[in-house]
Amino acid sequence: MITNRVLGSVLLGVNEQVNCDDCISAFGSAGSFSAGIHGRKTITPNLSLLAGIAYTQYGEGGYNVTSAPIGAFALRYDFVDWGSSRPFFDVGSILSPLEKVRYTRSYTTSLGPVSVTGQTSSENYGVYGRAGWISRLSARDEVAASVEVWQLWQRVKGYSDPAIAFNPFDATIADGTDRTSLVKIGGQWTHLFGSNIETNINGGWVQSFATHSGIVATVTGDGTIVPTIGNQGWFEYGGRVGFRITKGWIADLFLNGTAGPQPVGNTVHGGVGLRISY
Repeated sequence: MITNRVLGSVLLGVNEQVNCDDCISAFGSAGSFSAGIHGRKTITPNLSLLAGIAYTQYGEGGYNVTSAPIGAFALRYDFVDWGSSRPFFDVGSILSPLEKVRYTRSYTTSLGPVSVTGQTSSENYGVYGRAGWISRLSARDEVAASVEVWQLWQRVKGYSDPAIAFNPFDATIADGTDRTSLVKIGGQWTHLFGSNIETNINGGWVQSFATHSGIVATVTGDGTIVPTIGNQGWFEYGGRVGFRITKGWIADLFLNGTAGPQPVGNTVHGGVGLRISY
């Protein structure tokens, strides 16, 4: 759920300044593979639409998402008529249906280790609201601070362990939904060096709460097992360096990641993009 949200946040301009011209960007990233397009469109002087779509593949710690489309959209209301220092608000969603996933389960018996991989499909959905304050310190500098509240769901379709020669504690997993709520407190700074180099750094602390797993397994010899998921906190970070090739055309190098204890852990996702502003 967290990796899906981090990748989806790129489609919502997490590495870009809060207020800027209309633009569209094509990008690709590694660390987890992701490729897609995203952009923003001014609807009124105060209201903008941010949206994007991407295809991703990622995995860590026993799970592997082999195919996942991600779509994201948000509306941003920026009180531009208040002057250079003003509030802004976002509401939006990240949607990732039709995911193909593999889950690997490993355990040790008196006769040796067992590792079994099941295949199924899943879906990830998230909605959020964001309230922040933006300040244009100069023609070259924009800083912003904000608070975000997220609700995430991950639905997994039921599956069973595949038949292998030795699996005394085979498992069957029923359909179920995991969910968690998040609060993020963060900030960002965008700066223009000279006339060609754009930079952005962003980061924030995230705390999960009301986390619950709806995935129930039936294991031979052990009966029904209901997992628990604890709440935890971690740091999220990101950055971008852009080079203005010519008027309206920018080449971007960006990265995003998490830093904290498992199961979120330490992750890095980096990529390149070509952005057209107009």
